[in-house]
Amino acid sequence: MSREKKSVAFYQGSSWFHRTKVLQENGEIKYGRRGGFATASEAEESYRKCEEEFQKAYRSYQMTHKLNMDISFKDYLIHWFEEIYSARIENTTRMVGAYTLYNLLLPHMEQDIKLRYVNVEYLNRLLERAAKATESAGNKCREMLNLSLKEAVTQGFLKNNPVPGTKPYRRKTPTVAVLSKEKMKVFLAAASKNGWYLEILLALFCGLRKGEIQGLKMEDFCIESHSVHIKRQITSNPIVPKGDCKIADYQIIEKQPKTVNSDRILNVPDVIWKELERRKTQIMIYKDAKGESFCDKGYISCRENGLPHSVTALNNALTKICEKNGLPHVTVHGLRHMYASILLAQGTPLIKISACLGHASVNTTYEYYCEVADDDEIIGFMNSTFIPGEDEE
Repeated sequence: MSREKKSVAFYQGSSWFHRTKVLQENGEIKYGRRGGFATASEAEESYRKCEEEFQKAYRSYQMTHKLNMDISFKDYLIHWFEEIYSARIENTTRMVGAYTLYNLLLPHMEQDIKLRYVNVEYLNRLLERAAKATESAGNKCREMLNLSLKEAVTQGFLKNNPVPGTKPYRRKTPTVAVLSKEKMKVFLAAASKNGWYLEILLALFCGLRKGEIQGLKMEDFCIESHSVHIKRQITSNPIVPKGDCKIADYQIIEKQPKTVNSDRILNVPDVIWKELERRKTQIMIYKDAKGESFCDKGYISCRENGLPHSVTALNNALTKICEKNGLPHVTVHGLRHMYASILLAQGTPLIKISACLGHASVNTTYEYYCEVADDDEIIGFMNSTFIPGEDEE
């Protein structure tokens, strides 16, 4: 029969309490208690936070004073990442680094050995397991291990760094191109004078896919919550005549979102609301001009007859804007990547970025953005607004 876990909270007087441990400067542990909690769950939550703080301080004290040369590999990696590495990197790099350590490396440690016993064979087995997560996982994990164990050699915990002797993993070529702040302002200034401005803003500041933008209807926007519900997409369906194997034509159809996670609700920036009002006015003009021939399906992105644009129309418009203004080629997919880069630069956790993008899993998000996090341009990407003012050219 399994025993129930004993609660760390206890009731005394008129409130709930829990025990505490505090590490003193001389290395001694001072025991006490903390109370004033209304419920046992509040006391237990406080206990967990206090215990985490104590373990962090204890690890740091051991490492700093070299009291325990038999520190575990896991404890060393956590200490190195939290206390040494994180202090000298930008927040974007830390976000991806944290995912590499806590979601890829530590969960794949079959056993936690002492740091001094770490060798090439052990690391190769660890990397082989971690590398199965995503295409870039092996390379990023090996990179982190190399940095941390070089530090271990410097600190005297290891005589040699075993990582150079491990199996190398291919470094994926970054596919995410981020426009500099100056180029982005030029791009948006030109886009603001273009009939596709609303669609461009939805890709850049909501991270929507091309089909999701085309599938949006007025009813999907909620004024009260300042949000939009992504629940459909427009795609191109190939038509193959019966008995033939060749595509004869393509049909524009409405479908469910790409993945289960793609059905999502997102906050909408003010600039998009302003442009949405302009689009409503434009669609009313279309309706008045076309009369009964206007096919009103409620789409915010439509042709003069109310029907959806072709699936290539938005990218064609982006190409013209870039060519006319001497800018690097940008696609809707590229704008979506820039949206994720903005969130990354603001310190948004990968799991939340994944939810905003509607990715099937957080590993998909990691795969796309593990390299772009090292791009210095992203840090300056949010230094000032990109939306041109009324008086800007």
